[in-house]
Amino acid sequence: MATDAGPKDTGTFPNLNIPPQVAAKQFTEAEKKAKLAQLKADENGQGAKGGGAAVTNQAALTDLAKKHGPQTLKQIEGKCDPALDPTCK
Repeated sequence: MATDAGPKDTGTFPNLNIPPQVAAKQFTEAEKKAKLAQLKADENGQGAKGGGAAVTNQAALTDLAKKHGPQTLKQIEGKCDPALDPTCK
């Protein structure tokens, strides 16, 4: 481990007119554009994988949504329907 790492009390104030050394070299404009293009390509590739299911019958889904809540509540509250839950007693 380096012994010169971290701040040191030199007994003087730092000279703020001297620019600090950079930790890494900065991207050029061409490198920036290449990295952004790669990110855009990755983003478009993820979206093309079919993130969502295609809706074929919106009316059937709306009907299911209206019925699903009350049916689930009946099962939770112990008023289950044997037609929905064969293990219901």
